Amino acid sequence: MTTGFIGAGNMAQALAGAFASADPDLRFIASDLNSEQIARLAAATGPERTESAASNTEVAARSDVLFLAVKPQILPAVLPEVAEAAGLVVSIAAGTRISTIEAVLTKARVIRVMPNTPGLVGEMAAGYAAGSRATPEDMQRIGHLLSSAGVAIEVSEELLDVVTGISGSGPAFVARFIEAFTKAGVANGLTEADASALVLATFSGTARLLAEKGLTPEELVQMVSSPNGTTVAGRAVLESSSYTSIIQQTVDTTIARSRELGA
Repeated sequence: MTTGFIGAGNMAQALAGAFASADPDLRFIASDLNSEQIARLAAATGPERTESAASNTEVAARSDVLFLAVKPQILPAVLPEVAEAAGLVVSIAAGTRISTIEAVLTKARVIRVMPNTPGLVGEMAAGYAAGSRATPEDMQRIGHLLSSAGVAIEVSEELLDVVTGISGSGPAFVARFIEAFTKAGVANGLTEADASALVLATFSGTARLLAEKGLTPEELVQMVSSPNGTTVAGRAVLESSSYTSIIQQTVDTTIARSRELGA
């Protein structure tokens, strides 16, 4: 089976690399205005498994599954070039609705994906939604592929805006928390390198502990909180603040903007 990528940037490289690791029989074909990007995608998959195409039209014609991995503002120029595509087409262009793609690709079965940047290290959190012509088999196939790069959850298209607020934009918000914890460590005497190492391990370890032990956040809070201890003292400051409201407003604003961009 040949998987095509129109656009060979960071996210395409991450996805292609994960797909290649999961299925040694997959072949790839890609097009990009920047030949260095195609070289990086080939390095991620194995150069012997990846071809560079002369045009976007060639990629579409030779792909069993076609990924549209270009920026949203570029997609309108790309769609007419692949208008004859009659197979499975997957768009990762943020904000562009399935109906917009289906209006040009009238023969294709379209699936839309909202991935996120941790896919670059195999820890993607993605949502994906079916177009009007996508079959259950198509959804199963793409779900399996996406799962090789991390977590992939099927949702209705209107919920992809929520996925954007939680996981698509979420890494930037989490990074701000990590930054703040690191600065607090430095302000209290740690070197930046030591504070960063401790904070990164704490965030990743907490997520892993919750996932692998099946704990709820509240259960973990109680596990760490000894009566009259350090955690309880710190929680008194955090939990008396409006942090939950701020996070809710952050996510809500992100979702609203996502909806505006896709309108």
